[in-house]
Order: sequence, then structure tokens, then C-alpha cells
Amino acid sequence: MAHNPTPAAQDTGSRITSTFSNWLPAAIFIVALIALWEVLARVLHVQSWLLPTPGDVASELINSFSLQMEQAWITLQEILIGFVLAGLLGALLAAAISWSKVIERSLYPIVIASQTIPIITLAPLLLIWVGPEMTSKIIVVVLISFFPVVVSLVDGLKSADEDMTSMMRTLGASKVQLLVKLKLPASLPHLFSGLKVAAVTSVIGAVVGEWVGGRGGLGWLMKVSGPQFKTDRVFAAIFVLSVIAVLLFALVVTIERWALRHHGPAGR
Repeated sequence: MAHNPTPAAQDTGSRITSTFSNWLPAAIFIVALIALWEVLARVLHVQSWLLPTPGDVASELINSFSLQMEQAWITLQEILIGFVLAGLLGALLAAAISWSKVIERSLYPIVIASQTIPIITLAPLLLIWVGPEMTSKIIVVVLISFFPVVVSLVDGLKSADEDMTSMMRTLGASKVQLLVKLKLPASLPHLFSGLKVAAVTSVIGAVVGEWVGGRGGLGWLMKVSGPQFKTDRVFAAIFVLSVIAVLLFALVVTIERWALRHHGPAGR
């Protein structure tokens, strides 16, 4: 006797089908670009040290897999620690800015001005102040990643419904209660928008820190491989970095969906 699929199974199947159909055009486009790159590089007889083919990059990735993973682990630690610290710092600064107009006028311009300093010029100073170890790379990640979290969350905290805010104040709600019960849930979409940007910039920050003065990591590997004309190794490291960025972005998206479902404006 045949059994009809349960609603849960049907829902899971429809989500898988929807995800597959949504990402299929992007996958086809990427495969087409890789195929075009491979064909043009071979037809035009481009030297591999100048521009390796995707096949050369894949071969190098396999041959130096242990080296790539060893350096990727160093970079991943810097990215994850820096990303978490950037999220916490950004959230604290945004909460402070939204807490008081005086704090906003005092602190917000400094936060904005901090982004006018080229991070590539600050990284060598961090090497002098902190040393060439992982701490300096984490600081670079934090400095380059906290800003989108601050800006997005400040906008989110200001987007709380004015009528609801007035009603809660009339009922005697304190600033802390307004923040926890109303403003934070309303600002979650904005917060995760900033975190998704920070997830990508944190990878850039780690590479910049390693490039300037690292003793390990994928940024360091690219730095030392370039002068040796190991272009395929450079591209292999770029591929690993791209995978890390995509996975971190996907992790933030997954947490966002869970948080909005249970704690967002629609889930309260």
C-alpha cells in the first residue's frame, strides 16, 4: 500500500526544489565563465605563470592541499575571532549611539571618521604596536568589519514603530525595556544585513593583515607565491578564501532565518 508523503516531507521537498531552482542560473553562469576561461587560455596560448587555466588551479589545489588547509586554518581563526569581536563591538556602539542624542552626536562622527583611515596604512603600525602574531590580524579584521554592523544596527534601532514606542512609554517602560522588548527585535533584519557585509569584509581584513606582515595564512601564502611565479598557487588560495567567505555568509543567513522566525517582528 502506497503511503502519501507527510506535509513536513512535502515542505522539505519544496524548499529543496526552490533552493535548487534559485541557485541553478548562478551555477550555470559560473561554470560557463570557468569553461570560457579554460578555452581562451588554451586557444591564446597564455603562459601558465601569467594566467593559469582552471585546470592548472585545480591541479595545484590538489597537489598543495595540505599546505592550503594548514594556512587556511590560520586565516579562518583570524576571521572568526575578528568577526565575532566586530559584531559585538558594532552592536555595543550602535546601542550606545541610539541610547542618547548626546552620545550619538559625540560618538557617531568618530565612528564614521575611523573609516577614512586606509587600513593598509594602519596595518604596519599594528605590527609595531602589537607584533606580527595573530592579534594584529584580528585587530585589522575588527577595524574593517565593525562599521557596517554599527551603521545597519543604528538604522534598525531607529526604525522601531513610533506608536508602539509612545504606548510603551505611557505604560511606564524604561529605556532598557524599550531596547530589549521593542527596538532589538525590530532591528534584527538591519543587524543581519550589517553582519552579512561584515562576513565578507572580515575575509578581506584577514588577508590584508597577513599580506602586510604575516608569518602564515592564505594572505601570506599568496604574498610569497607571487614573486616565485607560482600563480596557480595564488589562484588556489583565492579559491579557498572565496569558499570561506561564501560559507561564513551562508552561516549568517542561516542564523538570520532562525532568529527572525523566533525573535523577529513577525515571531514576537
